[in-house]
Amino acid sequence: MMKTRQNKKFQIFIHIVMILLALVVILPFLLVFMSSVTDETTLIRNGYSFFPEKWSVQAYQYIIQNSNKIFRAYGITILVTIIGTSVNLLLSSLMAYPLTIKDLPHRRAITFFVFFTMLFNGGLVPTYLMYVNYFHIKNTIWALIIPGFLLSANNILLIRTYFANSIPDALLEAARIDGAKEIYIYLKIVLPLGKPILVTMGLFSGLAYWNDWTNGLYYLTGNKGQALYGIQNLLNQMITDIQYLASGNAVGNIGAELLKMPTISIRMAIAFIAMLPLFIIYPFLQKYFAEGIMLGAVKG
Repeated sequence: MMKTRQNKKFQIFIHIVMILLALVVILPFLLVFMSSVTDETTLIRNGYSFFPEKWSVQAYQYIIQNSNKIFRAYGITILVTIIGTSVNLLLSSLMAYPLTIKDLPHRRAITFFVFFTMLFNGGLVPTYLMYVNYFHIKNTIWALIIPGFLLSANNILLIRTYFANSIPDALLEAARIDGAKEIYIYLKIVLPLGKPILVTMGLFSGLAYWNDWTNGLYYLTGNKGQALYGIQNLLNQMITDIQYLASGNAVGNIGAELLKMPTISIRMAIAFIAMLPLFIIYPFLQKYFAEGIMLGAVKG
């Protein structure tokens, strides 16, 4: 009886803690949305609030006026995210699976070289010169896919650990005895059983591609480069334009009316629009994410 009461109290405590943690995560996003539909004058006078004194959709009207650019940028970001994430998972799993084979020659040395890249890199300037002068990716779609995110040592090591700990060696050995080639084992056994870690790493990779704006900043220039802007680069450009208009420098060219633009609420609306697709996708991947990150992090 005593244990039952203690268990109930513990469950109540855990539920309270989880509710508080959920609120800590949800409330900032809710505040961003509420700020985006708050009148600019009210926002400046009263600050951010979950219960606006005066509502306004002027920020979203501004975004709708630029909807063609936004939809194009969304399309580029979605394309880059799908291609980059798919190739990242393919290359990472192809590298991770051989490292789980115990009799692979120089397996420890290869693993060390993979780990070494997590600690050291060539630096920004040599990387930029290599991609621009030798790979010629400047002002191309590949500038948003290749640098930085296409292959991750962290993903390789986590996937390798999951494969080694979650896929029985006896199953792989039985397949080899039956005459299965390694490529068949990889495609028909390893990938299906490794779905949780692959979905988890895919989520991380997808988030990296979706939120990336540095590649566009470095490798996309001029009108040709701006035509390839993803959503993050476009929103950053829109915020810069709004700040320029609000500074008063454009009064002589455009008119003083532009100074009345709701700059703060537009920034909040832009931030909310950029985050919205991630909110929609994550619930469908949550069960794989929880399983994959726990098992993939176990030391092999």
